[in-house]
Amino acid sequence: MSDFPYHYICIEGNIGAGKTSFCKQIKEEYNCDLILEQFADNPFLPYFYKEPERYAFTVELFFMTERYKQLQYSFQARNIFTDFVLSDYAFIKNLLFARQNLPEEEYRMFTKMFNVLLQGFPQPELMVYFHRSIDYLMDSIAKRGRNYETHITPEYLQKIQDSYFEYFRNILSYPVLIIDLGNLDFVSNTSHYEAIKSLLTKKYQPGVHRISLMV
Repeated sequence: MSDFPYHYICIEGNIGAGKTSFCKQIKEEYNCDLILEQFADNPFLPYFYKEPERYAFTVELFFMTERYKQLQYSFQARNIFTDFVLSDYAFIKNLLFARQNLPEEEYRMFTKMFNVLLQGFPQPELMVYFHRSIDYLMDSIAKRGRNYETHITPEYLQKIQDSYFEYFRNILSYPVLIIDLGNLDFVSNTSHYEAIKSLLTKKYQPGVHRISLMV
């Protein structure tokens, strides 16, 4: 039996915020279907970070089609004996990153394709956004040591963060829980993990809710 009053939860956040680590911890404790983004499978990602203007459309299109296939399969093959679905990304992520990375004409074309693919996907019943400082994100990215991420800049992370918060201002159809995590280390500190998890057990009204757990 799940402690969460939701059947579909998305954990979102900037690059390096800890989305996947948290989802894996929840999976170890609960009977859920876990959907993890396969970002490392994008062969264009290393080229994008080196030459973003040249490879932006290609990298975003690849991400969108792969996420679409993964979510489509996951919902069609849903295990009826699990309590809920947990994902470390939401499909809207495609549009938020594309808005920052693509020129206007390409973004309009991308949006049309996105809207076609979006049809039929359920909205998350709860979206959780892990908010971290840009300095924390840069440090986290450096520590995990992925070669293709060495070209990520603070300016790029700031643009992505701004894109999320601009999107959240218009959300009225489902709840968005923004958690200010500061330097919270929920991987190593059980009390930090429990503090975050307890927030997911509460029922929220549609719209944005912001809570600080900063340490």
